Amino acid sequence: MSDESIQRPLITGGAGFIGSNFVHYLSSQAPSVHPVVFDALTYAANVQNLNGIDPASYDFVCGDIRDGEVLERVVSDYQIDAIVNFAAESHNDNSIVDAAPFISTNVVGTYTLLELARRHNLRFHQVSTDEVYGDLALDDPGRFTESSPYRPSSPYSASKAAADHLVRAWFRTYGVRVTLSNCSNNYGPRQHVEKFIPRQITNILDGRRPRLYGDGSAVRDWIGVEDDCSAIWTIVTRGQIGQTYLIGANGEHSNREVLELILQLMGRPGDDYIQVADRPGGDRRYALDASKLTQQLDWQPKQRDFTAGLAATIDWYRVHRDWWQSSKARTEERYLSQGH
Repeated sequence: MSDESIQRPLITGGAGFIGSNFVHYLSSQAPSVHPVVFDALTYAANVQNLNGIDPASYDFVCGDIRDGEVLERVVSDYQIDAIVNFAAESHNDNSIVDAAPFISTNVVGTYTLLELARRHNLRFHQVSTDEVYGDLALDDPGRFTESSPYRPSSPYSASKAAADHLVRAWFRTYGVRVTLSNCSNNYGPRQHVEKFIPRQITNILDGRRPRLYGDGSAVRDWIGVEDDCSAIWTIVTRGQIGQTYLIGANGEHSNREVLELILQLMGRPGDDYIQVADRPGGDRRYALDASKLTQQLDWQPKQRDFTAGLAATIDWYRVHRDWWQSSKARTEERYLSQGH
């Protein structure tokens, strides 16, 4: 097993949803680590996501992971010793409308970071998704494992699959010290309102009826974002170089079940939603087997009560209306133009 003593990691996409929660996690659980947050501040990122962290405990650089010159300066100026790559275009619906930004950021950007890691002998961790594996049938009792074949369905998941293949190639060909993690669906604070759970919550808070794709039978495997962050840090510091680890918390729920639970927790009738057309090529079921991570690295999720986690997430969006309100109308206009 690797036993990395990392002190100055470059956290790409560190002002986005999972990336910023990861910086919060490091601040509380690994305070001796001084991360450098690197983010292009696209629509899905927000510097306010770092509020509550001691500004002296991290550095922030606005930049694009495709910009090799800026990255070179950052590595030199801040004495970077590792890269944890959260940076990505990640919304399936957007990738169907226009795949180009996904190929550019997720594939070319990952290549640029890998070359940086190769030149400077940096530890590199790739944050990926369960969507690279495609989907499972609703009546299939199995789960994806690290050896499952890649069968991406959308331009987004295909771009992430391509990036993962690059990471493995840079390990095998150049010896870059890499690990990968493929995680199930995250939920929690600071997630953009375009994503399923915060969209439903903010619709209700905004006086709109929630919207459900198709018949709502599609199943997702949910995990609290802090559990994902703890798993990633475990892999970065103790994972075996060259290996992939799946991160999950046995949190399978259909989209309809999740929406009805949100409505119940927010005091609304369970059927108070609008059904809309499903997205093209929508995956039916995701489910991950995280036993390699739990057995080899002794990691366990802490947030096992999905109802309690969802209630806490609802509370966060209720209290932080000023965080999401400005982007809500634009998001709903975009969905409406796509028929969702």
